[in-house]
Amino acid sequence: MVRKYDQKDLADLIRIWNEVVEEGVAFPQEDFLDMESGAAFFASQSYTGVAEEDGRILGLYILHPNNIGRCGHICNASYAVSSVARGRHIGEQLVIDSLRIGKELGFKVLQFNAVVESNVHARHLYERLGFKQLGTIPQGFRMKDGHYENICPYYIEL
Repeated sequence: MVRKYDQKDLADLIRIWNEVVEEGVAFPQEDFLDMESGAAFFASQSYTGVAEEDGRILGLYILHPNNIGRCGHICNASYAVSSVARGRHIGEQLVIDSLRIGKELGFKVLQFNAVVESNVHARHLYERLGFKQLGTIPQGFRMKDGHYENICPYYIEL
């Protein structure tokens, strides 16, 4: 089940978010969240959703405007699934929910700015759900080990 996050979820959200940041292969962030910065970060989003099963948080997503003003109708999202829950279609549940919530919030387009080209599982999911790739930005993402990989922006109309 995917639902809106609650304050009681913060420790799990921070743990899962930091796990993905630590892996260094998907999120552009390099700094870890603590309870204070995590509370502010998740509260600042247009929406933060959590995937929960049997009372355990397995993943999350954040949704927010991709830009301002005349481009403020385009949103952006990031997804994080706990390493112990990967391969169970949690990411798919999160993406599908973000499409619904984005539309409910009045956004017209969901755009991903920096999907790492080698993240084939995410790319296949996005394409299966109807996202279109906008092109490729050569060496747009610095991996944790320091080498650069291409990024592939995607979008879908809501």
